[in-house]
Amino acid sequence: MNEQQRKAMLKETFDTVSAGYDNSALRFFPESAKHLAAGLDLAGDEKVLDVATGTGHAALAVAARVPRGRVTGVDFSAGMLEQARRKTAALNVGHVEFLERDMQDLGFPAGSFDAAICSFGIFFASDMDVQLAHIAQVVRPGGQVAFSGFQENYFHPLRDLMVKRLLGYGIEPPPPAWKRVATEAGCRELFAKAGVNDVRVERKNVGYFLDSADGWWDVVWNAGFRRLISPLGPEDRERFKREHLQEVAALATKDGIWLDVGVLFAIGTKPGK
Repeated sequence: MNEQQRKAMLKETFDTVSAGYDNSALRFFPESAKHLAAGLDLAGDEKVLDVATGTGHAALAVAARVPRGRVTGVDFSAGMLEQARRKTAALNVGHVEFLERDMQDLGFPAGSFDAAICSFGIFFASDMDVQLAHIAQVVRPGGQVAFSGFQENYFHPLRDLMVKRLLGYGIEPPPPAWKRVATEAGCRELFAKAGVNDVRVERKNVGYFLDSADGWWDVVWNAGFRRLISPLGPEDRERFKREHLQEVAALATKDGIWLDVGVLFAIGTKPGK
């Protein structure tokens, strides 16, 4: 699969899942977005870029902290942006705009923003070094650059069970590129190559209990995992779902089924003033 095909596949996946991306089972997205926004040093009048904004969780979290500023969210998925705009209009937030753009070609002049963030998106770039450097380029000297990503054992053991069962159906997940930034050392290395200094990395678990195994299926079906399931035909997909949810249901406690969501938040400063 070449780069153009990979991008087309990702775009189709996120267009497809966009309507369910704000499902309550995926509430770790808005929760982690709030934490990422809180980690920025903001006075309230900054211009902030949110790269791979999705349905706008991080853009809206930052907007609450820059009432006199401006937030620009970019994404290449028209479906995700439609949800972001609809949500923003419902909340009557007027200082956020969303643009359909490829994060590898942002199209902004150097130094256009006081800060730039990328929530659970940097690992979708085929070359993360180039991508983070590209993001840093549109931030002014002295501005902030931040991203979030999953820790190595996120969704354990549910994800492990899913992958093992998929292998039994002849489906092998793609190489786990996200693991490069799943450790503090990986985050620091990426920032160093992008020329971003004064890096701090924070670990936080934003997990919670799901009411049932169906909640886990909402996570699988309404986000990036759907592209792993989609190659299955209708009958195999239903059988896979039934078998997988049975093993997930067996993990239930009196509180429900724990969805472990370990997240890394990495924030640095672009050199200069």
